[in-house]
Amino acid sequence: MADLASVPLSQIHYHFGSKENLVLALFSAENARLLERQAALYAGTDSLASQWARACDYLDDDLGSGYVRILQELIAAGFSRPEIATHVRVTLDGWTAVLSDAFARHAARGVDFGSLTVPQLTALASAVFLGAESLLLLGLESERVPIRQALRIIGDIIAAAEARTGAPQVPAK
Repeated sequence: MADLASVPLSQIHYHFGSKENLVLALFSAENARLLERQAALYAGTDSLASQWARACDYLDDDLGSGYVRILQELIAAGFSRPEIATHVRVTLDGWTAVLSDAFARHAARGVDFGSLTVPQLTALASAVFLGAESLLLLGLESERVPIRQALRIIGDIIAAAEARTGAPQVPAK
């Protein structure tokens, strides 16, 4: 790593303490960028269904960039390394906050989520995407397990809920 960056290894240790801390710092920077992108998406006026569809597009981008793989590897490492688990929890808390704000904003606009509360919706959406990411990385998507198609159909369910409750609909641009 030091050679690729054209810096002495001692500088990496001085600034980050270890290669592991360097990786975590790089991951945190990329995660912050993606959280900004996602927060901007959900802060918009498009319908939640349109925003969900865009989030599905972002998933493919994030898989291609390697971000999802690193996140999933950090999750796995966190099972046996408490310091990494703490870092992953902070990372996932950021995503939870973005989703929670999005669901709360749409509920305030009149979308009726039935008996599901904003925290429950946030938990379900988080679990759905994290699970989908794991299955996609393992190569389990197939005709029998149409992961991307299933994610998109959740958007159709959201659109039906928005139409049923008369929530203001603003189509995606």
